[in-house]
Amino acid sequence: MSNAPDDAANDSAPQWSGGAIDEQAWLAVIRRMDEVYRELLDYEATLEQQNEALAESQRFIFSVLTSMSDVLVVCNRAGIIEDLNPSLLELTGCSEEQLRGTSLFDLFADAESRRAMEEHLAARPGERLADCEVQMRGAGGVAVPVALSCTPRLSGTGRPVGMVITGRPVGELRRAYSALRQAHEDLKRTQQQLLQAEKMASLGRLVAGVAHELNNPISFVLGNVAALKKYVSRLETYLAAIHREPLSEEVQKLREQLRIDAVLADLPSLMDGMQEGGERTRDIVDGLKRFSAFGADSLVPLDLRAVIERAVEWVAKAAPNQLHIDVQTPEPLPVKGNAGRLQQVFMNLVQNAVDATASREGARVTIRARCEEGQIFVEVIDNGLGIAPENLPKVFDPFFTTKPVGRGTGLGLSISYGIVEQHGGHLTAENAAEGGAIFRVQLPVHAEA
Repeated sequence: MSNAPDDAANDSAPQWSGGAIDEQAWLAVIRRMDEVYRELLDYEATLEQQNEALAESQRFIFSVLTSMSDVLVVCNRAGIIEDLNPSLLELTGCSEEQLRGTSLFDLFADAESRRAMEEHLAARPGERLADCEVQMRGAGGVAVPVALSCTPRLSGTGRPVGMVITGRPVGELRRAYSALRQAHEDLKRTQQQLLQAEKMASLGRLVAGVAHELNNPISFVLGNVAALKKYVSRLETYLAAIHREPLSEEVQKLREQLRIDAVLADLPSLMDGMQEGGERTRDIVDGLKRFSAFGADSLVPLDLRAVIERAVEWVAKAAPNQLHIDVQTPEPLPVKGNAGRLQQVFMNLVQNAVDATASREGARVTIRARCEEGQIFVEVIDNGLGIAPENLPKVFDPFFTTKPVGRGTGLGLSISYGIVEQHGGHLTAENAAEGGAIFRVQLPVHAEA
């Protein structure tokens, strides 16, 4: 038997020869293994790229969830928490291990909030829910109002498998709205104050003009009255000399008919009355001029007693007759300020005291002043009902008033407070122990006054 290789057999498909695979078959297997290995390498590279992309996506999602200020909860259809973000942990004060796998409804602080979420998940699992305000259990068991929004979570086939719930504490929104509303109210008050200041400025200019126009005729009247007094004195002397001589019957009769003696007797009092009226008018004009002098640069040394007395006099003219006003200013009150503006302060305080005692029998207003340690204290005290405790912190707020509509703007005390502050002093209010209210003005003593 020949052992030479069979060429025909070698060119054919792999065959078993003597129980072993021939060389061609091994080569085919090796080539196939190389192809599979290369495919595995490609698969591995692709898998590594996909794993890296997946890890990057996970890092991105984690960074987003960590940065969210709103709470985020992912739950299944039964309401079991599957995922959450750090904001929820911060709100509840719990760890992730304590919350993951627990019921969503345990996060709510009251039965009404729990029932609302249970009804939504049970009856409308595939519907959205927007801005539902509920009470969530915060750190320490404190109820925190939260506005929740729910979005259904779907499977690959579009079937609802749970909910994604986001929420924001309502307190932040309310604080923002409250700050915005307060800013709007402050802006409105400032606008009203500017309007009132413009009105007061216009009133000051009007008063100054009227005072200027009245000043000239009053000067004429006082000057003429002084001249008339001299003339009357001369006429009396002349008539007295004539009457010493015997008069004819006709002249005597005319003297009695014209009541010359009574006229001569009335002339001094008439002239004094005219002079007193002119001087009082001059004082009123002077007060109007001081009242209209609102300039900040018109601070001059003055005695506060005259300002207080003038303010009381003006208010007392329109006060009820049964009101008793007692002014106790036993010593000089030297200050440096604007007489018109300080007069406005005391007119407001005295007028408020008069209004507070209008319906009481034995109404009494007391103005008391003293100097202590370089400070002047002036107290306006009434025996009215006093100030309600809840209103005491607000008496100097702009537009705050307890008077009926149409009887007060709520600006008097606010403006007075500002005027006293501009003069380097303080204006305070309190209730007297025996009843009634006390408004206290404190101003620094000015030695040169």
